[in-house]
Amino acid sequence: MIRVMATGVFDILHLGHAHYLSESKKLGDELLVVVARDSTAHRNGKNPLFDEVSRLEMVKELKPVDRAILGHEGDIFKTVLENKPDIITLGYDQRFDADKIQGKCRELGLNTKVVRISKYDGKRFQSSSEVRQKLYEMIESQI
Repeated sequence: MIRVMATGVFDILHLGHAHYLSESKKLGDELLVVVARDSTAHRNGKNPLFDEVSRLEMVKELKPVDRAILGHEGDIFKTVLENKPDIITLGYDQRFDADKIQGKCRELGLNTKVVRISKYDGKRFQSSSEVRQKLYEMIESQI
């Protein structure tokens, strides 16, 4: 069985997320999604609208997802070591270095491959930032 691990904040779900998760699922038999903790999101400059438990519950309901969990606070590799994925997928816009992740996995004794998923080719709303910006513009125009 090939276990694929995808990670993210998953605050405002959109078609880019659907693409990321469905493409990740195609790479293996089981898709495990790790939802970032609120503290992790904040540390990385994100300010989610939904709390971590709500985001986790939303992700659990998505069709490609076999299992979803909250990540560990502070150390992403603790979650990796506990779940031993065969593949870790990264979204096209995630600022992680695939080679560094793969190297750290090797240090931990894991033969994990890291794969960057392509960008969603839809015309609009490919990221939560785009959705958030459009909402702000709509609100501003109403004021």
